[in-house]
Amino acid sequence: MSGESFRFGKSIAVLCILALSACAPQFRNHGYVPTEFDLAQVTVGVDTRASVEELIGAPATSGMATDSAAYYVQSRVRNFAWRAPEVIERQVLAISYDSAGVVTNIERFGLEDGQVVPISRRITGTSGTNESIIRRLIGSIGGFSASDFLG
Repeated sequence: MSGESFRFGKSIAVLCILALSACAPQFRNHGYVPTEFDLAQVTVGVDTRASVEELIGAPATSGMATDSAAYYVQSRVRNFAWRAPEVIERQVLAISYDSAGVVTNIERFGLEDGQVVPISRRITGTSGTNESIIRRLIGSIGGFSASDFLG
């Protein structure tokens, strides 16, 4: 009988350890920001977009309207139990270029420097209905009469 109680106690201990380990935070890293050592190789006023990409790699994104900047972004996200994921660290490296593509400025920003910017999608609306193109095509089947073809 004591052997069974020992196994039962051991099973409960293992289950408790598994339950507690499930509550440990998990971290995910996204993106890439060059190190200070790598950035020291970039010279403002001398290097071009091509030489910067060759030295430190391709950026995550470039300027939206023009090619006046390149952005390297790195984030660290914490997942904890049932809570929503939380960004706990973010670095943004912005490299600005002039019209000839030569580096004019290098700036580094952290999560504490910025604000959360909501991203919205702008979609061109249809002509007032929410019907999809497939629904319109299927809806037009059988909508013909013989007089449409005869004349």
